[in-house]
Amino acid sequence: MAFITLDTEKLKINYDYLDALFSKNNIEWAIVSKLLCGNKEYLAELIKLGTKQLCDSRLSNLKAIKSIAPEVETIYIKPPPKRLVQSVVKYADVSLNTEINTIELLSKAAKEQGKVHKVIIMIEMGELREGVLREDLIAFYDHIFELPNIDVIGLGTNLTCMYGVLPSHDKLIQLCLYEQLIEAKFQRELHYVSGGSSVTIPLIFQNLLPKGINHFRVGETLFLGTDVYNNTTFKKMRNDVFQLHAEIIELIEKPVVPMGELGQNLQGEQLEFSEKDQNETSFRAIIDLGLLDIDESHIRLKNSDLKIVGASSDMLVIDLGENKRNYSVGDMLEFEMDYMGILRIMNSKYIEKKVK
Repeated sequence: MAFITLDTEKLKINYDYLDALFSKNNIEWAIVSKLLCGNKEYLAELIKLGTKQLCDSRLSNLKAIKSIAPEVETIYIKPPPKRLVQSVVKYADVSLNTEINTIELLSKAAKEQGKVHKVIIMIEMGELREGVLREDLIAFYDHIFELPNIDVIGLGTNLTCMYGVLPSHDKLIQLCLYEQLIEAKFQRELHYVSGGSSVTIPLIFQNLLPKGINHFRVGETLFLGTDVYNNTTFKKMRNDVFQLHAEIIELIEKPVVPMGELGQNLQGEQLEFSEKDQNETSFRAIIDLGLLDIDESHIRLKNSDLKIVGASSDMLVIDLGENKRNYSVGDMLEFEMDYMGILRIMNSKYIEKKVK
């Protein structure tokens, strides 16, 4: 069976780096843990680092967090479905919201459960995903401030996740001004201006982050050390916290070019091959990993001399060339992954999860 490993020492290096950075700049931060897909062993390692807040977009994952560490504050990071408000209040201490009617239902559910539910209102700042339109903001807050069992703790925004709209000094200044406007209008203090995510971190180094931005929600940079803004890795962070391992289950020297008339493959592709390769052969390894588990475009072999040349639902085919390293059946090949690659692997029940 293929398996993925989480290296706890490398994860701690990344966590300590970010924690020091945010602390130095008077910023609170929450870890977006959705990458772990509710895996309790991995979540426990995350909690050991000392995090105070964990964010997720799946209630089952928040339930797993609360079962391990009920004291950790949980944040539901997408607008809650109306039919799930009871569970949102039960497992999320905070939720990000954009709909008045949904917050009314959260208020009712919180009252029934004897709780006060905290909400952060998301503002549309150009990404066109979730967010209240700016011209509707004052009326929105005017209504929700009056709801029982609801504690309005801040405002926030989302950028980059869908269309790739980058955060800028001007956009985040606008977000801070909306906080000041709301506080002045209603004489109510908002604890959070949650305008930061992994992509916003470089603005700290460039002295372009407005001082009013005091809360970040970070996932990718913690787990992958990624400078998302510039598509690189931060120098003092690790990009190999996770590694994927798959066993060679067949290794035979075979022709490079398929034999017979070619139609469409499993992915709907009709491939073409060069006639000059007609008589060429190479060593080809089949590994116990397939499209059911991973999209091949989101993984890369640690040994750059090897190449993925084919994929089906349960197997990938690797070209070993002349097999200079003398791989054999039973050997493990190692892969690195990007964020979406790890997410797919973590979501696969067929891949074993191990702590390194």
